[in-house]
Amino acid sequence: LAIIAHVDHGKTSLVDQLLRQSGAAEVADQGRVMDSNDLEKERGITILSKSTAVTYKGHRINIVDTPGHSDFGGEVERVLSMVDGVCLVVCATEGPMTQTKFVLSKAIECGLQPIVVLNKVDRPTSRVAEVEDEILELFLSLDVSESQLEYTLLYASAREGWAKRTMEEAPTTIHPLLDTIVDMLPPPNVDRSKPFSLLVTQIENDVYVGKCYLGKVQSGTLRVGDVIKSLDVDGKVVAEGKCTKIIQRSGLDQVSIQEAGAGDIVSIAGLANARVNHTICALEVTTPLPFVPVDPPTISMSFYVNDSPLGGREGTQLTSQVIRERLLKEVETNVSLEIIETDDAFEVKGRGELQIGVLIETMRREGFELSVSPPRVIYKVEGTGKDRVILEPIEEVTIDVDNQYTGTVIEKMNCNKGEMKTYTDSGDRTRLVFDVPTRGLLGYPAEFKNDARTLNSMFIGYQPYKGPLDRSRKGSIVSTASGEATTYALLAIEPRGKLFIEPGAKVYPGMIVGEHSREHDLEVNPAKAKHLNNVRTAIKDETVKLITTEKMSLERMISYIQDDEVIEVTPASIRTRKKELDADKRRTQKRRGSEYGLPVFNKNE
Repeated sequence: LAIIAHVDHGKTSLVDQLLRQSGAAEVADQGRVMDSNDLEKERGITILSKSTAVTYKGHRINIVDTPGHSDFGGEVERVLSMVDGVCLVVCATEGPMTQTKFVLSKAIECGLQPIVVLNKVDRPTSRVAEVEDEILELFLSLDVSESQLEYTLLYASAREGWAKRTMEEAPTTIHPLLDTIVDMLPPPNVDRSKPFSLLVTQIENDVYVGKCYLGKVQSGTLRVGDVIKSLDVDGKVVAEGKCTKIIQRSGLDQVSIQEAGAGDIVSIAGLANARVNHTICALEVTTPLPFVPVDPPTISMSFYVNDSPLGGREGTQLTSQVIRERLLKEVETNVSLEIIETDDAFEVKGRGELQIGVLIETMRREGFELSVSPPRVIYKVEGTGKDRVILEPIEEVTIDVDNQYTGTVIEKMNCNKGEMKTYTDSGDRTRLVFDVPTRGLLGYPAEFKNDARTLNSMFIGYQPYKGPLDRSRKGSIVSTASGEATTYALLAIEPRGKLFIEPGAKVYPGMIVGEHSREHDLEVNPAKAKHLNNVRTAIKDETVKLITTEKMSLERMISYIQDDEVIEVTPASIRTRKKELDADKRRTQKRRGSEYGLPVFNKNE
């Protein structure tokens, strides 16, 4: 059973309750027990899919918790191949969102039977009857079978730990959901008499046995000591070895077992070079298992060695070789990422700013120093000559906004080449749905992160290029000096724009220290000291109050920087700078026409 939903609709909380109330985990005070990654706990989102199992009334139920953010949709797509049904969680206030439609459509394509859980029905803002109709409309808009359309609907509060079949019932426990899972979902349709085969959906590293490959045993039986091989997606043998360990999950524990049969979800060790979507199987098997295709990446960013004047002072992983090894290791487990090596950089292609931002933050915490380019949309080209057409990725954007801001939002989306599809007024809030080019969304969601508005998007395909966007960013305030920023200098710079640094911050030529109030760049000396020319001035105390500087997160910086700028990422600091630090060379490039800002086309086109 895969738990799928839009971000923050309650998937992980629901899994926690299933573990606790089935007796699989005694962790009443920890909360979000399935989110073990530090970044997941900090951000309150699920990044990596995780599997576990509970035993209820003699039935073993394998449960997979999946991410809800569209940037991590690749995690959802690959785990659907190892489940027999899905539990679709929908917030009773927000209703079905863009990612709800995405994950449900993938489950429908795989022929999985859905169970729908209407979560957070105990909230005073819940719209139970309306959301029920919206869920039905969502199913009808997809290519569902008759059996899939006859889904079971439950009402729940994952936070409080109960589910019920009707709104009139008194809430008790989560057991009605467990009973529904046992009654409604079919057991695995497998054959243990056939040769062993397993489709790899996730790779983990064990300090004792090396790489472990997680997946569902599709057929046959595997025992520790059996000789196995790995087939790539084309059926080519890429590795062969002996199974050294089989691991099965139960609650929060990992248990070593001697034998696994068809229908079991296990991790196996003993092979070196298998990848996600490879088939691990008995020697007599020659045909790889089918897998769910992953949607292509839509944006790319370039990773460089950190060559700033402060490079090498704060990190331990500095060279191009260690960056290359780390990125290749990431691609082994993250099927929605692609890495292309160039002469001076590594081009990382992914689903969105958040996905690549999480990778950068993870590397930063591991001691890496690197420079990162702004995100660029991946275009496609069809035809040749006069018939040549440039295509760009398009996303469906759903915006919930207070009525007073509706006009502003529509105006901004029009500037970003957005086309309105629906306008739904519900009391004091309005839901707007647009089709928008991906490049029109780069950096835009940050403007909506307040209590009045929410914005969610989903990739829907490629369409002809929509033309230039009607928007621009202010210029940068760029340092011309090295040293430490002084209060005296920043006080003089402050009226010219918005500051990003505080007194005492290390600066160097080409580093961006703020945003100019006008559209052109401004070069300043933030390390300038006050010249003291007499004793009275030297001993006089001055009280200077600076306006609060803007502290930008990594994701905000990624969306903020322009084409001729990069982010300097170290374990201790995140700075923005010009890609070319020399001011004279920057001016020369500007006169000749910059090399930056060109569309990034796929290498094979």
